[in-house]
Amino acid sequence: MDRVKSSMQQVPNAIPKVIRRTGGANSLELEKENFERGQAVSINKAINTQEVAVKEKHARTCILGTHHEKGAHTFWAAVNRLPLSSNAVLCWKFCHVFHKLLRDGHPNVIKDSMRNKSDLTDMSRMWGHLSEGYGKLCSIYLKLLITKMEFHVKNPRFPGNLQMSNRQLDEAGENDVNNFFQLTVEMFDYLECELNLFLGVFSSLDMSRSVSVTAAGQCRLAPLIQVILDSSHLYDYTVKLLFKLHSCLPADTLQGHRDRFQEQFKKLKSLFYRSSNLQYFKRLIQIPQLPENPPNFLRASALSEHISPVVVIPAESSSPESEHVVETDDLVDTDIPALPPAVETKFDDLFGTSAAIDPFNFNSQNGMRKDDKDRLIEQLTREIQALKEELESFRLESGRLCQALRGRVSELEAELAEQSHLRLQAAGESEFLKAELDDLRRVREDTEKEQRSLTEIEKKAQANEQRYTKLKEKYSELVQSHADLLRKNAEVTRQMTVAQAAQDEVDAVRKEMQEKVKAAQETADWQEREQLEQLQELQRELVSSRAELDSLKTNMASSQQSSEVLGAQLAALESERAELVQSLSKVEAELAVQGEELERVQTSLATERESGVKTAEALQNQLNEKESREQALESQLVAARWSSVQAAVEEAKKIIQDSLAQMDDPAHISCTSSADYLASRCQASLDCMDRLNSAREAFLADNTGVSGLVRVVTQCGHLVGDTIVQGSATSHMVPVEQADALSESVKSCGAEALTLLGQMKQQDSLAAADNCKLKAALEAVLATAEKLRPRGLELQQGELGDLVEKEMSATSAAVESAAARIEEMLNKSRAVDTGIKMEVNERILASCTELMQAIKKLILSSKDLQRDIVESGRGAASMKEFYAKNSRWTEGLISASKAVGWGATVLVDAADLVVQGKGKFEELMVCSHEIAASTAQLVAASKVKADKDSSNLHRLQQASRGVTQATAAVVASTKSGKSQIEEKDTMDFSSMTLTQIKRQEMDAQVLVLELETRLQKERERLGELRKKHYELAGVAEGWGEGEEGTG
Repeated sequence: MDRVKSSMQQVPNAIPKVIRRTGGANSLELEKENFERGQAVSINKAINTQEVAVKEKHARTCILGTHHEKGAHTFWAAVNRLPLSSNAVLCWKFCHVFHKLLRDGHPNVIKDSMRNKSDLTDMSRMWGHLSEGYGKLCSIYLKLLITKMEFHVKNPRFPGNLQMSNRQLDEAGENDVNNFFQLTVEMFDYLECELNLFLGVFSSLDMSRSVSVTAAGQCRLAPLIQVILDSSHLYDYTVKLLFKLHSCLPADTLQGHRDRFQEQFKKLKSLFYRSSNLQYFKRLIQIPQLPENPPNFLRASALSEHISPVVVIPAESSSPESEHVVETDDLVDTDIPALPPAVETKFDDLFGTSAAIDPFNFNSQNGMRKDDKDRLIEQLTREIQALKEELESFRLESGRLCQALRGRVSELEAELAEQSHLRLQAAGESEFLKAELDDLRRVREDTEKEQRSLTEIEKKAQANEQRYTKLKEKYSELVQSHADLLRKNAEVTRQMTVAQAAQDEVDAVRKEMQEKVKAAQETADWQEREQLEQLQELQRELVSSRAELDSLKTNMASSQQSSEVLGAQLAALESERAELVQSLSKVEAELAVQGEELERVQTSLATERESGVKTAEALQNQLNEKESREQALESQLVAARWSSVQAAVEEAKKIIQDSLAQMDDPAHISCTSSADYLASRCQASLDCMDRLNSAREAFLADNTGVSGLVRVVTQCGHLVGDTIVQGSATSHMVPVEQADALSESVKSCGAEALTLLGQMKQQDSLAAADNCKLKAALEAVLATAEKLRPRGLELQQGELGDLVEKEMSATSAAVESAAARIEEMLNKSRAVDTGIKMEVNERILASCTELMQAIKKLILSSKDLQRDIVESGRGAASMKEFYAKNSRWTEGLISASKAVGWGATVLVDAADLVVQGKGKFEELMVCSHEIAASTAQLVAASKVKADKDSSNLHRLQQASRGVTQATAAVVASTKSGKSQIEEKDTMDFSSMTLTQIKRQEMDAQVLVLELETRLQKERERLGELRKKHYELAGVAEGWGEGEEGTG
């Protein structure tokens, strides 16, 4: 009984506890919060500032998130918090992830993203101002994404991944040729954006290096996978649509489509080929190759030959991005199991089967009333049911936690796999870098070898040079020895000729001697015969006379003596002949030896001559090669000179064309200029025309002087372009008729300049290029500018120069007078005023005195600087002539001097009224600001023609700073005096009732509105006064006279 009461007392407290537990946690809100948190984490991991490719698992999580929530609200909520406009890498990775969502995300992603189209357009325009790096790529990518969204909005039948069958493609055009025609144009535009991104990425990479294995290169190349997938489908659909259009429309109508397709086909084929060779794409995607030639749309049967390009993405089991799917059956089920049958029947075992039907039927045990038992039973039943529900909720919660833990385990396993892949990738990159290092080492060794071989070649060349020198010297010696041998040969020949002549003479003497001997023998024989005859006669006459016999004997003896004499003479001749023969044999031997030596020398001379001829031929060949190289280099130099001239001419044409284009630019309408500056630009352009003509003639006479022509052409382009821009800007400041005339003159000048540069760009027409028309156009612009120049003050030279001196003197006098008046007012104030008022007046007048002294110092410095300007710029002219020549500058000095003198006078009057208590402190502050502006005008007018290194200019600037400080002191002392003199209300509202305070509040609001209205009107009045002041100043400067002259 006690237990029942205690249980009845405890039951009411247990039920609210169960209800509190089950109602406190809203599983849907918790699931939504976890989903948003997970999406935000994945988006921030995928889109960050690190220059690495987007991880596939983070992008896949974002894609699954869009399918989970059936839209992209969470994605855009997270992206809008990212600084996409301040970091180009962040924006680039956003474009990559957004492209993936448009392709593979939920179809509602496109609709949800169209709300941010204007933001994407502005961001694209902002990044488009950059000409390189990720900024330019982001601009191109954003344009592509905008085009993709617009295409899918216009053509909702096309899914984001562009995968359609032929039947679906036909249904997209609704069997209307106009729809097919428009759809083809839109696909061309779509594909054009894809190709622009392709080309932009490739042009931003250094393809000479292995950029696809670096993290920065992969960051730029990763989005091209999506581009390849889109481009393959667009190419396929374009081909099919063009065949369909050619079957319905004439070929001439589709000529533009065919031309555009041909251009895009060449680009897409080249880009697919270049992409397939990159190592990064080889392991991620299989890129199709387009056919060698584009399809022939004029032949309908060519459609059957068309093969749709298929992009294959291979599945990598070891990829870090591949998520491992873990089945729930493989994990331990941590859910709370249902009660086993033994537990369910435990109550029956204790209380019996009837208790199972009525577990709390104590009717027969304690005699309680049935109503109490029923209530207790119902209460306990509700408690049991609540406990069951709590148990079920615990079971569901534990199941959800188990599922979350499984997901976390899967994520950790994926991250582990990713880390493993990164480790393998790092190892691969390390191996690649090692291989590249080995290659670099081998290249360095090869370079060193080549350097050594080059050194050896140079040494060999030097040795050959020395050998050539020696051979040349040897050849000279051989030539000399050959000449000597020729001389010796001639001498030997001469000696042989002399010896031969001597031998001939000896032969002649021998013959003569033989003839003499023969004649002597004949004489002797004849004498012997005669003697015999005489002997016979004597013998016959012997008898006759003995006397004749003795005479005969005497005659015979004498004849014998003569015979002996003749024999001695003959022996002497024989000995002389033997000596001559011996000398002749010696001479012949010497001639033989000299002949052998001559043959030997001739042989060696022939050998040396052959080697010398070969060496000479080799040297001649080298000389010919050197001359040919010199001629080739000369031709290249001539071509380079002419190309530099053409480049300069082309640059000048671009400058002039840009200047002409600025005339039609609406943003240029706000630009203005003066006729004086336009005239100076025209005069500079005319001077440059003379230099251009001289440089052109010098280049035609000698094409080596190309630098002068290039410099003059570039300068001429800049000057003429500046003249065009300044002429257009000046036309904005003159009446309509004069503006039209000036614009026409400037455009004519630009056209003539382009014509002249076009003639100078062609080598055959350079000599005939004439700048007379351009000079005439420039002179016309100069004449128009001279007409528009203000006429000034119409003063004579002497009057203008005197006026400057008078105004400066008058200003100095006004400042000195103002200083004297301030001193006088200070003395009066000291004599009359006392207390705070005297202190305020003394402080204000002291600051005004310091301001006048600073202005006086400024005027003196300005005079010194003007004297330096006149002395340095007038040359041989007088000071008055210099002032008259520079009339605009002189008028500015006069105007500034007048303003300073007038401001000083007004400041003194305002200070006098303030001291007397009749003026306003605001007038004194305004006068101070006016004096500061006038002195600034005087400083600007003084230093406009001054030398920046002038000491007087430095003193003038110091004096100007002193005036500024003195002006600030006047304003500060005025504000301080005003705060001391003016009475301040204590604003005591303690005695006022609620109605009175409300009334005062309304009056204050009315007064505030009145003062605000009055302030607005006074500001408008101040603006009108300034406009009028500007107009009057323009009339004073002579602007109005130019208009009257044109009228």
